[in-house]
Amino acid sequence: MNLQNLMANSRLQQKLAAEYVLGSLRGGARRRFEYWLKQEATLRHVVRQWEAHLLPMAELTPAIAPPPQVWERIRQRVGIAVPVHDRWRFWRELRQDLAFWRGLGMVSTAAAMILVSVLFSTLERQQNGAVGNQYVATLTDEKAQAIALITGDKKRGELVVKMVSAQSIRADQSLELWSISKEGKVHSLGLIASAGQVTVRMPEHMLKQEQAVLAISLEPKGGSANPEKPSGPILFKGQWLVI
Repeated sequence: MNLQNLMANSRLQQKLAAEYVLGSLRGGARRRFEYWLKQEATLRHVVRQWEAHLLPMAELTPAIAPPPQVWERIRQRVGIAVPVHDRWRFWRELRQDLAFWRGLGMVSTAAAMILVSVLFSTLERQQNGAVGNQYVATLTDEKAQAIALITGDKKRGELVVKMVSAQSIRADQSLELWSISKEGKVHSLGLIASAGQVTVRMPEHMLKQEQAVLAISLEPKGGSANPEKPSGPILFKGQWLVI
């Protein structure tokens, strides 16, 4: 297969991009794909889309601690000469890096099965012409930390809101979810919990209009008095993407 054949097959582009982001594309195939990424902006765009779909799930995966022999194999493979007096210092520091272990935890067996399921269900929807019914948004704070993962199903008319990071709010406050259409229209989607997961109805306007952004604001108890405008500050926001 060459680059020309790949660019003529959108389904294969999606498959390889998803495997690349997931980490299951390895060896020569991965190097060849990386070479093609440097040449094709369209392919880079597909990869960015899959990163938006899959990487937020790493936030939902607990960190894992590998057995001691894994450290030794890594040390031997990368050829790092560790001083005898403190030969494990580098790896102890790496072990404390939460972001590193979240990424490693994402490729554990259970997480990989979930991500592969997402991949092939998405490809199946593409093949059956059902593209456009499934959506996802990762809402982040001002430090780009993932706070909420929101998925939507137009066919079922449902939104699933999963708080990746539980929020601490006062008893006289509420969190309110908002949608902003590509035309700039703002609508309240209702109040959401500060922790855990909840399924809510997808309102009629989301079924008819293409949304651009979802956001969460901090409101007085009971939410904003105006269903078309937050009264409190926007805490988290993220793009509403079709998958």
